[in-house]
Amino acid sequence: MPKLFFTFLLAVATLCTQAQNVGIGTTEPALSAQLDVSSTSKGFLPPRMTAAQRTGISSPANGLLVFQTDYPSGLYYFNAGAWSTVAVPTHHPSVTVCTQRWMDKNLDVTTYRNGDTIAYVPNMAVWATLTTGAWCYYNNDPSLNATYGKLYNWYAVNDPRGLAPAGWHIPTDAEYTTLSTCLGGETVAGGAMKVSGTRNWETPNAGATNSSGWSGQPGGYRNYTGEFFNTGFRGNWWSSTENTSADAWYYYLNYFVTHFSRQANDKRVGFSVRCLRD
Repeated sequence: MPKLFFTFLLAVATLCTQAQNVGIGTTEPALSAQLDVSSTSKGFLPPRMTAAQRTGISSPANGLLVFQTDYPSGLYYFNAGAWSTVAVPTHHPSVTVCTQRWMDKNLDVTTYRNGDTIAYVPNMAVWATLTTGAWCYYNNDPSLNATYGKLYNWYAVNDPRGLAPAGWHIPTDAEYTTLSTCLGGETVAGGAMKVSGTRNWETPNAGATNSSGWSGQPGGYRNYTGEFFNTGFRGNWWSSTENTSADAWYYYLNYFVTHFSRQANDKRVGFSVRCLRD
C-alpha cells in the first residue's frame, strides 16, 4: 500500500510539472516557455478575424496577437491601449541630407505596402488610358532597373495601400522644397544631388558633385501617351502633392544645369520615386 501511494504522488507531481510547461511536437519543452510548439512542416496559426472583430475584443491583454483578414491585412498585437501591425524590418540604404533621411536610390518595388501587386503595364496604349496605379521599366528594359529603378504613375504614388515601404513615405512638395533650400536653393541644389561623371549622365553633367550623397540618376520618364524619353538627360521624381485633379507636382534634374526644378505634370506620366524616412 505505501508503494502504491508513493507511485500515485509521483504521477500527480509529474502531471503538475507538465501542466506548467506544455510541449506540442516535443517531449522536452523549453523551461522558459509556457507553451513550446515544435515542427518542421507546419506553422503557428493565430486567431483570424476582421478589423471590426479585432477592435470588438473586450479588454484585450497586452501582447494579444491576431491575424486581420481584411484590409490592411496582417498580424496585429495589442499594447498600451492600442493595436499595432507587426512590421517586418527591411533594410534600405539611405543618406542623411541636412535634417532629412533619404533612400539613396530610386524605388523599385512591385507591391504596395500591404502586399498587393502593383500593375506592370509595358503596353503603350494601355498605359495611356490608366487611372489606377502602375509601373514599368524605362523603355520596357529590365536591365535598366539596377541603375534607375522603376517608373510609376502618380496613381501608384497616391494609392492608399502605400507605395513606400513601412517606415518611409513619398515626399511632399514642401519636403522637396526643404531639400532644395538646404542645398543652397533651386539654382544650385542639383549639382550636389547628381551622380558625378558622364557614365550615365550626358555631357557636360554640369556642376555634378553628389556632395549630398543623394545620388540622382537620369532615369528619364514615360509620357502619358506611353512613349519613353530622356534617359541620360533628365531625372524626374514625383512628389505626393496634387496640383489639380489632372496633375501633380514633381521635381527634376537636368544634364546641362545645376538646377533642381519643380513643375506639375499629368498623373498618367511615369516618373521615378525617391522615399523619405518617416
